[in-house]
Amino acid sequence: MKFMKLGSKPDIFQTSDNVTAVASDLVSDISIEVDGHKFLLHKFPLLSKSECLNKIMKGEKGINKDEVVLPDFPGSVESFEMCAKFCYGITFTLNAYNVGAVRCGAEYLEMSEAIEKGNLIFKLEVFLNSSILRGWKDCIICLQNSKSLVPWAEDLKLLSRCVDSISFKTAVDASKVDWSFTYTRPLPSSLPQSSDIKPGSPPWNGSHSRRHHPVPKDWWAEDICDLDVDLYWRVMVSIKAKGAPPDQVGEALRLYALRWLPGVSKEQTTHDSARMLNGALAGDFVETSTKHRALLESLVSLLPPEKGSCSCSFLLKLLKSATILNASQASKMELAHRIGLQLEEASVHDLMIPSLSYANDSLYDVDLVQLILEHYLMQETSPPTSPVRSRRVPFEHRRTRSAEQLDVVDSRRSTAATHGSKLRVAKLIDGYLAEIARDPNLPLVKFVQIAESIPDFARPIHDGLYRAIDMYLKEHPGISKNDRKRISRLMDCKKLSMEACVHACQNDRLPLRVVVQVLFFEQVRTAMSGGLVDLPQNVRALLPHSQEIAFTEANGSISPGRTVDENWETVHEDFKVLKGDLAAMKIRLAEAEKERGNLQAQQQPVKNLKSKSGFPLFRPKKLLNRLFPGLLVSSSSLSSELGKEEEEESEAAAAAAELERRPHLVTEDHDEPSCLPARQELSAT
Repeated sequence: MKFMKLGSKPDIFQTSDNVTAVASDLVSDISIEVDGHKFLLHKFPLLSKSECLNKIMKGEKGINKDEVVLPDFPGSVESFEMCAKFCYGITFTLNAYNVGAVRCGAEYLEMSEAIEKGNLIFKLEVFLNSSILRGWKDCIICLQNSKSLVPWAEDLKLLSRCVDSISFKTAVDASKVDWSFTYTRPLPSSLPQSSDIKPGSPPWNGSHSRRHHPVPKDWWAEDICDLDVDLYWRVMVSIKAKGAPPDQVGEALRLYALRWLPGVSKEQTTHDSARMLNGALAGDFVETSTKHRALLESLVSLLPPEKGSCSCSFLLKLLKSATILNASQASKMELAHRIGLQLEEASVHDLMIPSLSYANDSLYDVDLVQLILEHYLMQETSPPTSPVRSRRVPFEHRRTRSAEQLDVVDSRRSTAATHGSKLRVAKLIDGYLAEIARDPNLPLVKFVQIAESIPDFARPIHDGLYRAIDMYLKEHPGISKNDRKRISRLMDCKKLSMEACVHACQNDRLPLRVVVQVLFFEQVRTAMSGGLVDLPQNVRALLPHSQEIAFTEANGSISPGRTVDENWETVHEDFKVLKGDLAAMKIRLAEAEKERGNLQAQQQPVKNLKSKSGFPLFRPKKLLNRLFPGLLVSSSSLSSELGKEEEEESEAAAAAAELERRPHLVTEDHDEPSCLPARQELSAT
């Protein structure tokens, strides 16, 4: 810390209670009162350096006064004592803690160059400009201690000069920082570290040098946390105006909230809660809450607009504090919007926001989480911004094909990232539903609203949703049968894993329809995985898309990459083809029977003719082979083919009967898929 000594004489000021006198042979001839403290001094040294005392002591009528009262003197008694010691030439020390108060006191006493050369104001300005404002920590200390000197510090631009100096130093390149600062956090992994330093150790605790640790970019964040919230707000506004990176601003806000805002960190939650309780017992609870509320709203106003500048966990902690402190609705909406932009980074614990509303008895603020989820879905569904197309200027070069391909690749990457983000959010919401389901006062409507907000494709597996539903049914045993069916419809039985199916089959809290569906799809899936049976196409269409593709690929039916709609079209096309083939076969069999009857009717006259004329007998087998080559070889083969057709028809009837039995397990409600069209077509065949 920089300091400056003024004066050369020994200290002869003696203080007793509220009176300070000068130990001298000369009797004091003037009494000056400052904040109830009396100074017994001499006129000559004071009047030679203070224009204000000259004016006061002479009075309006030019009458000298021996007793003077200085109302509203800036600073304290100590600052006036230093000004008086300067008049006597007594040695005293200036530093960052008292230079602001002495500067305001000298301005009040008008100790300028107009009354004497090299007066106190001149010396103080030299010390401020050459030492205090050039330093880092000295400037922060001077700014903090000058807060109580308003409006004198504002008029002298002492606060603004300190703020500008601090913000200017934060914009200096980290490699050029040659002053001391506080940094107790572990160094970022991106910075190289020396091999003799343990990872995670605080680098700037006085035991390491800059040769071991490079200066991090956010080196300034911890020191400015010593400022009060109004001064901190001014400093951060100036830092942001000078182009500080958003991530550094977000880290600085996080550190300030950790130090001063209760409930942001686990270490401070218990301490601040006890302190707030003691304050409530002492009668200043309202004042403390108001102070914390103002602090929170100031931090929200300083949040950078860029996405990712602050972690989602930190934003959710701010939202929890805003709920507890009853902050303004605008601050809550701003935090909810920012959290919605990066909801995929949150955790279930962070989403457990307590509810302090008297309108309901719920333990958690579900409406606020619903609002966050809506902001997230709006952000994900909104079209990406693109530059406005303008008229093509002359001689503009056409984009190359490689540049267009890069745009396509970037678009695919952003789409994949969006899809992965929704998968993570769906998993997060399922975990959140499982936690809030333990609340006995949670309405079913809010549970269903949050569960239905997630798109279907974002839940490839419904194990998390099933766990939440089961927890809700367990904690709310008195809900009606319709409500049980309503909450069970949120779950797709086809998307449950093997473990979830085993649990659901033994779960007596689920409706019977859901248990039957789980059993049916589990049997079908077991048959598919074991390769025991070849399921019909209409039954396979009821299965999840991934399982249907796996089954058909195993049997060589379709190629991978087909959708569920295409598989349903394949089912109907297969039935149409089979129906057409059976109809054509029936026509050909009918024609063959007719030809056979005609040939048998003509066989007897031919035999009689042969017996009379000696010509060989007409053979119908050759005629049938000519009419239907490859279909009928002989009468025995014709009989065998007819037997096969009858056997196939009996097998089709048996399959139809089997489908008549199985689809009843899954067609209890109208919203479930049905096998009835396929069953009718098989029965018709």
